[in-house]
Order: sequence, then structure tokens, then C-alpha cells
Amino acid sequence: MNILLELKHLKLLSLPARPVICKGLLIVIALIVSRAILSPFFAINSSEKEEFYDSTAPDLLPGIRRDKFVEVPQIIWGLNNQKIAFARACLTARFLNRSLLMPSLSASLFYKEVDLLRPINFDKVFDFNKFNARCRGFVRLARYSEVSNRTEPFKLQKGSGRRWTVERDLDQLQQSIGGKADDFEVIEIVGKHPFLWPDHWPVKDYAKIFDCLVLVPEIETEVVKVISKIREAGQRARHEAGIPHSKQRRDGSTNLPVPYVAVHMRIEKDWMIHCKKWELRSNSHEICSSKEEIIHKVSQITDLRRPVVVYLAVADSLLEDDSITSGWRVGMVAYEKKKLGVTDIYDRQPYLIKSAIDFEVCSRADVFVGNSFSTFSNLVVLSRTERLYNLGKASSCGENIGLSSYAYNVMGDDGGPQRWMTDMSDTNLQRLSYGTNNVSCH
Repeated sequence: MNILLELKHLKLLSLPARPVICKGLLIVIALIVSRAILSPFFAINSSEKEEFYDSTAPDLLPGIRRDKFVEVPQIIWGLNNQKIAFARACLTARFLNRSLLMPSLSASLFYKEVDLLRPINFDKVFDFNKFNARCRGFVRLARYSEVSNRTEPFKLQKGSGRRWTVERDLDQLQQSIGGKADDFEVIEIVGKHPFLWPDHWPVKDYAKIFDCLVLVPEIETEVVKVISKIREAGQRARHEAGIPHSKQRRDGSTNLPVPYVAVHMRIEKDWMIHCKKWELRSNSHEICSSKEEIIHKVSQITDLRRPVVVYLAVADSLLEDDSITSGWRVGMVAYEKKKLGVTDIYDRQPYLIKSAIDFEVCSRADVFVGNSFSTFSNLVVLSRTERLYNLGKASSCGENIGLSSYAYNVMGDDGGPQRWMTDMSDTNLQRLSYGTNNVSCH
């Protein structure tokens, strides 16, 4: 109807027929019709657009080349070291203006017995199409089926040792742009795995890559189950205390999810031995924290109304120790996987998937408390900081703005745990990869 009215209006205003006027009229009609045809697509929300994305369709925007590729070694070690290694590989491929061939991750956790590593395809953990849709124009993943195999790959050997400086590494990459290597369809980077590559990229670029990582539906379903169990436990605790769990929103709706605190509790024997040595070398006393110290620090957080459930993200070796859920202050009801009744969800998963589930449970908590020398905790806080930045909040100092994060190993000005946001201006990922006690609320 709108199109007919606009055409009628044009007809009434038409002047005596002339070739130029006719051409102009045809152009206007074409624009009106095209708008009517295309507007339904632009009404689709962003999540639906991700489902429409076809990684093999040609890009309309300039950016990463689709006919040139980078191949990297299997990505190994813990979940968050693997995420960092993957992001570093993506950013290296971006620097070379190439697509990254989808790498293998490692489902198991072995540091030295490489032959025991269980490779797992990236798209068995993270959604391939959603990654490319969310990171479109920034980086691009490709499947091996896109390679034509017309030539052997160019092997780019990563250097090692003290003489292989950050500057030498960057120079090597720059020489691979427009040089002999650029003639090859695939550049295969050989040598040490990506986590150990020199770092050239700012924190905000890593954050963008991590934000593109979306779990596949099968794993996301398990995450939702665990969070639902936590919130149900919180609801029971409030009911037993005679506190109604529903709360009214500003828009009048009710039944908000019951909030919870997630604590990444590093108190395993091997960690305590490691961090005590670390404290001696660095002459610092803000790395290790005992269970009692963690409980004391967490109890001083006033962001949430009590009683509140405290979910303890702990290593499997601690699940047989019932004492980790005891000794908490009144109004803080501690749960771990076993007490929560979700061990069956975790037991059927390999190490990598278990860690991915716990990461999301911590990342989506109303309050998160972790150790600033843990890569896991650092990446959880980075994820939460990125979300706060997207909401226009660049500081959490002195107020409860939601998505609060704390470092229990660093004392804040009020004697409690230090409020914690990632410094998004950092020029590399050094502090997040290896830890720091220099954390703040902005």
C-alpha cells in the first residue's frame, strides 16, 4: 500500500514526458521497490542474522582474504590458555590478511605427555558460523575444504630462546606480507604452539575475539542446567529464610532470577605449593589465599541481599573434601558440583568441556570473586568487563553497577576484596596471561 501511494504521488507531480525525467522516475521507483524487498531482512535481529551467515558466501565488505590461509599447530594446555592461543592465532592471521584454518583444540589436560593429548575440533566446542558472523570483517575462520591444494604450504618457523625477541618476531611477520610467503595459498606456522608466541596485540583485540566465541548448543544446554540448579538452591534458601524471591522490575514485570555469587577457589595442594614459591620469588604476599581467607574476604561483599548461594568453582580433586562448603558466614550458602547434584553433567564431559561450563557459570554470575594470578579468573573478569563497557560503564568504583568482580587475593581500600575490572588499555595480554596484583575497579 505504501508503494502504491508513493507511485501515485509521483504520478501527480509528473511533468511532461522527457527522457531525463523518465529515467529519474524509473530510478526512484527502483529504489522504493528495493527498499520494500530488503527491509524484512534488515528487521531480523542480530542473533537471527548469525543463523543466516554462510561462511562460504562471498563477503561484500573488504577485509580478510578468503583465498589465503594460515595454519597453526594443535592448541594445547588448559581451557583459557587454549582460548588465548586461539585468539593469538586469529590475530596473527588478521595481521597477514588471511583466514585462519580451523585449528584443533585439546580435550584433555597434559602438559608434557603430548602423545596423550586428545584433539577435538574447534566446532565441537564453539559455534563456527556464529564465530564468523560475530567477528565478520575482523577475523575469519576457514575450513580445510576451502583450500584448493594447488601448492605446498609455506612453512614459517617460529624462533625460540632469548634471542628471539618480540621485535624479531614482528619483523618476521611483516616480511611474510607481500614477500615470497604471500605467493603461497597456505602459510603453515611451525614450532612452538601459539600460547608461547610473542604477543603483539592489545587487550581490546583479544576481548573482541573472545566475545565471538559462542558455545555449541549441546554445551550451552548443560550450562543452563547448572545455572538453573544454582538459582533453585538460592530460591530454597530464601524461602527457608522467609524472604520472597520475586522482585519487581521498573517495567512492572516480576520473578527476576535469584542472584548468585561464583567463587573461583584456588586452594588445591599443587596450586598452593606453586603460589608460595611464586610469592617468595616476587617478594609478594598477595598471590595465595587459604580457604579461611577466601571466606573472610567474600563475606565482606555487600552487593547482594542475603541469604545468597555461593557457587564454588573448584578442581575435581577437591570435590571429595566436604569441608570446602562448611565454615561460611551466616546467609552465605556454599555449593559445589557434588552438593548441587550436577556431577553427572560434568562426569560425562572431557576436561575442556568441564572447564568451558564452569567458565560460563562464573562469567554469568551476578558477582564473581577470583584470584588475579589465575588465567581462568582473569579471562572471566575480561568477559564481564567487556560486557560492562558495552553498557557504557567503564568503572565499578564505589557503587554496585551489576556484574561486579573482585580479587580475593588483593585487599581493597575497605579491607575487603579488591573490586576488579580489566584494564582495556593494556597493549598486550601479559598481565592476564601470567597474573598481577595491580588490579583496580576501572
